[in-house]
Amino acid sequence: MKSYVWDWATRLFHWILVILVSISMYTGFVGGFREMDWHMYSGYAILALIIFRIGWGFVGSYNARFTSFIRGPGGIVAYLRNMMSSGPGVGHSPLAALSVIALLLALLVQAVTGLFANDDIFIEGPLVHLVSEDLSNQLTSIHELNRWIVIALLVLHLAAILFYELVKRDRIVLPMITGWKKGVAHDAERDRPVVAIILLAVVAGGVYYLIEYV
Repeated sequence: MKSYVWDWATRLFHWILVILVSISMYTGFVGGFREMDWHMYSGYAILALIIFRIGWGFVGSYNARFTSFIRGPGGIVAYLRNMMSSGPGVGHSPLAALSVIALLLALLVQAVTGLFANDDIFIEGPLVHLVSEDLSNQLTSIHELNRWIVIALLVLHLAAILFYELVKRDRIVLPMITGWKKGVAHDAERDRPVVAIILLAVVAGGVYYLIEYV
């Protein structure tokens, strides 16, 4: 028995974000003129992806919607009580939902503050001209501090994946590649390619306009 649990848009978002965050982390720590160009490009793409994912959380397929996996304190406590005895889950667990939301917010803060940041040498964000020098410096400090929050959340995310894969024997990586998961009963929902493409086009166009013309 296997079910279709992740639509292609969610899977592409996930793996492209992995690549872009890796590029941003490498170029941010290495520095250099050419590296910082790529750092900014990856930051713009991350901003577009995060906004897309937030929108997809409302109009995407069922398992991608926030309403399908965000639970209140009671739901989280109930899940923790039965976590070790429960079988494979469909979509994000209530606990994983906290990680997803935290990562989305942290990456959004990182991408937005980067638009206003400067390094006091030769690189500055495309929207620096909209704020004062003091505010730009403050946002730069937030950008530099928040990267450690992002790293901490990523480490926690990877640790959780290892826990589910090795301890609970709940395969969660392969379904994020193929879309299909064994051992769960779930009515497969068709992809929404037209909605995903339109949403991504609108978001990408908005980010491009923001960077180039604001």
